[in-house]
Amino acid sequence: MQSRWANEVSPENALKEYPRPQLKRNNWLNLNGLWDYTITDSTTTFPNKFDGKILVPYPIESALSGVQKPLLPEQRLWYKKDIKRPQIKTSDRILLNFGAVDWQATIYLNGKLVGEHSGGYQSFSFDVTDFLKPGNNDLWVKVYDPTDQGPNPHGKQVLHPANIYYTPSSGIWQTVWLETVPATRINHLKVTPDIDKSVLNVNINTIGNTDNTILEVIASANGKIISTGRKSIKGNDHSAIVNIPNVRLWSPDDPFLYDLTIRILKNNKPIDEIKSYFGMRKIAIQKDEKGTDRIFLNNKYTYNLGILDQGFWPEGLYTAPTDEALAFDIKSIKSLGFNTIRKHIKIEPERWYYHADKIGILVWQDFVNPSQDLRAGSKPAFEKEVQETMEQLHNHPSIVTWVLFNERWGSYDQQRLTEWVKKNDSSRIVNGHSGELLYVDNQLREPADNPWVSSDMTDVHSYPEPRLAPPKPNQARVLGEFGGVGVPVPGHEWDDMQGWGYVQVTPAELKVKYAHMMQELKELEKAGLSASIYTQPFDVEGEENGLLTYDRAIIKIPVNELRMLNRPFVSQTNGFNLDSSFSIAANMNLNDNDNRYDELMNEYNNGKRDSALLRRLILISIRKKDQVKTTKFSNDYADLLTTPFSKENLSFLSKTMFTSKDKGFELFLKNQQKVDEVLGPTTAIRNLTKIIEAEEITPLYTSKIPPDWDTVISKLKNKYGDLGEEFAYGSAMIYSGFGPEPKDWKNYGKYYVLYFEKALDHPLYHINNITWPLFEHVEDPKVLTFAAQVMKYALANWYQGDPEACDTYANLLHKLKQSGEAIKWEEKALQMKKGAPDEKIYADALQKMKSGLPTWPQNN
Repeated sequence: MQSRWANEVSPENALKEYPRPQLKRNNWLNLNGLWDYTITDSTTTFPNKFDGKILVPYPIESALSGVQKPLLPEQRLWYKKDIKRPQIKTSDRILLNFGAVDWQATIYLNGKLVGEHSGGYQSFSFDVTDFLKPGNNDLWVKVYDPTDQGPNPHGKQVLHPANIYYTPSSGIWQTVWLETVPATRINHLKVTPDIDKSVLNVNINTIGNTDNTILEVIASANGKIISTGRKSIKGNDHSAIVNIPNVRLWSPDDPFLYDLTIRILKNNKPIDEIKSYFGMRKIAIQKDEKGTDRIFLNNKYTYNLGILDQGFWPEGLYTAPTDEALAFDIKSIKSLGFNTIRKHIKIEPERWYYHADKIGILVWQDFVNPSQDLRAGSKPAFEKEVQETMEQLHNHPSIVTWVLFNERWGSYDQQRLTEWVKKNDSSRIVNGHSGELLYVDNQLREPADNPWVSSDMTDVHSYPEPRLAPPKPNQARVLGEFGGVGVPVPGHEWDDMQGWGYVQVTPAELKVKYAHMMQELKELEKAGLSASIYTQPFDVEGEENGLLTYDRAIIKIPVNELRMLNRPFVSQTNGFNLDSSFSIAANMNLNDNDNRYDELMNEYNNGKRDSALLRRLILISIRKKDQVKTTKFSNDYADLLTTPFSKENLSFLSKTMFTSKDKGFELFLKNQQKVDEVLGPTTAIRNLTKIIEAEEITPLYTSKIPPDWDTVISKLKNKYGDLGEEFAYGSAMIYSGFGPEPKDWKNYGKYYVLYFEKALDHPLYHINNITWPLFEHVEDPKVLTFAAQVMKYALANWYQGDPEACDTYANLLHKLKQSGEAIKWEEKALQMKKGAPDEKIYADALQKMKSGLPTWPQNN
């Protein structure tokens, strides 16, 4: 699957635009293009061979990289490129700049360590002048990215994408460039408009010796200088106030940008110069004429009609194929009549915000959430990246709102952090917790004790229907997410077996549903709503609730009809005029739906067997619960495959495999290792055992006669080999402990041992959840000793930082009379549970261990 811009990408023109419009220099060299790459284990120092070429800056998992391989947490990704040392003056310096590398980058030049950087979304630079030699130089970049298995903020990226989580974007995913700069230079620029005083506050950080120099700041409008100032400087931190006469305000209606030039002069000659720009705008919570707290832009109430943009691309994942594509998303959203984008838990390249500034759209910028389980190191990593994000994006007038947390994803210290963000940047409003109250189908999930503390907004998420957040003094009421109406478009799906939305409708029903939601929103606005964020502009992987398809090729409601439905909230004058030369997408065919089943069946019965037809028939037959035809079509499809072990084909087979008679089942059973190499660890086992369970185990639960497990184990081993025997052991264990009464804890322990002797490195069950009842009910010291070894292995490999697992291991050790070691582990568990509602349970267990009392039930 690819968008219309994919064919424009080549090694010679990969994102060739200057990547930092807010601090622009002319003397630079783009390093995007083909690099050598290899993937190693974590212990490799410098690899001596490479796997091939990778196109930078596209993530290694993306199609545009030319590699399209996953990077696992225990692996390291290495890049290498030969670069030439630029010709420079003696006093000049050479900077090596990275737009972003996910997550941890270590940079070497000619075998010497240049530096390290952690943070998958922030830019960074190194002065490499002294590392470069004349002629060719070896630039190496080593990358560690645990994706969702580490302490790093990672947004929607996960190792096993599904539902609302997507494919990772590891490694270099933004532009890399060299830049020649003077030794004394402008390093950082911070501009903050004040429209009430008609001034621009400018803060400038410099590097180098500024003695006997002058700082010059020039503001221009349409090529004419409107304000200029000079001051003698010394040191490295400087400030200036620039008067802006006859202020022209920035807004989506009129996204006017002033130009800014800053120079360092010595002997009246410039020794450094950068180009930048700024917009004069103000955002605040103010009261309307009825005393209702609302969002005001430039001292005028402005309803924020927004949409939730996640910034993923089918061929580039986190990285848009071209700069034109990057701008397309913003321009198309505004053309549909929206004036706001909520950029959802992703920080974009600087050029995205440049386009937002120029095109004129309000941006709610999410910070990228910490790991949701708040594992060790995640809090400092999150706060470091929030700080760097605010510094990096401060100058963009389009950004009007910082969003601290999304729903409950890794949220903590909400009041402290909300107040910290507000103090750090008083020029924007802060949404301290978007969707802290989450409603799905009108049901509230996980009520909050003190929602939106210190926030500028009260914010709820409600799927699918919109609803109103409660009123609080001096806070605007907003709807941070709603909608999620899913409509698949055949031929334009990332995964036609996995498409979903919070609610599914037919193509013909979508416009009616959207119109109804807009009517509801209008009533909510009258009651006090200031903003709404619809989910979403584009399908993303399996999430098919976009107004456009993932490839940006099909729009599901015609442009003019969408604009008309949005017009009651946004007047669509001036800056919202449609560009006649700008084509968004083709309209959706409202008649291409499941009603074509008979028509497609006629084609099949007449002998047509192409893969596109078979896939449509498979999907429709699944939805119609026609299992016989599903198996028939799936087997016909499998016969067509010339490359059955490609990721796409194996993924499709895994989702169309419902019985042991399916050819995909046989392929997975005979090629388990090969399948796992392509789709990820335990994929084959999980797909196979799902079917074995349905056909062989589930019927045992409805039988009035208890199973003869020796017979079942022998039967499954004969039919399915070692996998069948292993799964039978696991099934016998689950049946003994969780099946019909009476419980058989002796057999539970017996089969626990037999199962984990075979499956410890690839268990189908959550080890901690399976081991706890064994601790409570089994007395056999041999079984308990084995279970303790299983938990020790699980703690070392999967459950680091998991207090429940530490607690289970400690209790097993205590029951085995190894209380000294047990106390150490229970103390670890208690430390991790500090402040949690169930902290007392752990404290009580620790006290019993120290007193020599049993921690297990005494009524066995």
